[in-house]
Amino acid sequence: MFTDPVKNLKAFDLRENMIVADLGAGSGFYAIPVAKMVPLGKVYAIEIQKDFLTAIKNKALEAHIGNIEYLLGDVEKIGGTKIKDKIVDAVIASNIFFQVGDKDKFIEEAKRILKPEGKLLLIDWSDSSSGIGSSFDKIIPKNIAREMFEKKGFIWQRDIDAGAHHYGIIFKI
Repeated sequence: MFTDPVKNLKAFDLRENMIVADLGAGSGFYAIPVAKMVPLGKVYAIEIQKDFLTAIKNKALEAHIGNIEYLLGDVEKIGGTKIKDKIVDAVIASNIFFQVGDKDKFIEEAKRILKPEGKLLLIDWSDSSSGIGSSFDKIIPKNIAREMFEKKGFIWQRDIDAGAHHYGIIFKI
């Protein structure tokens, strides 16, 4: 496994009643373990591909998880997540930043949905290994990603060890 979602989430200090948004939830790699960590809270799984949302729903049903809301949305547009302003305690952006075309809009959308004092966990590729993950030309170096988020008002809190091929950064608003 290239990165361990449970280990990364433990470093993110989630509480059981938090509202969390997983931007670009994919197949539920983070949404499912997050939902278990916030049993009294809620997880928004936002994905632009309907098939991925169906996959997450099936995994959640199988695991008897009922605190995930599935949203077909575009994380590169302001309002595209379909989440109201300032209602989310934490945002997870894992293995998506390198794929996003409009990185500024992505960051602005994450900031829009976060409550004051909200936090964001950014996990992304630090290299490309045997063709798995991002290609070298799409990798956003950690220092550049940090700079882009800080330029939009995020405050660096700390880096986390996200595995051999990823970096992890925790930001606050």
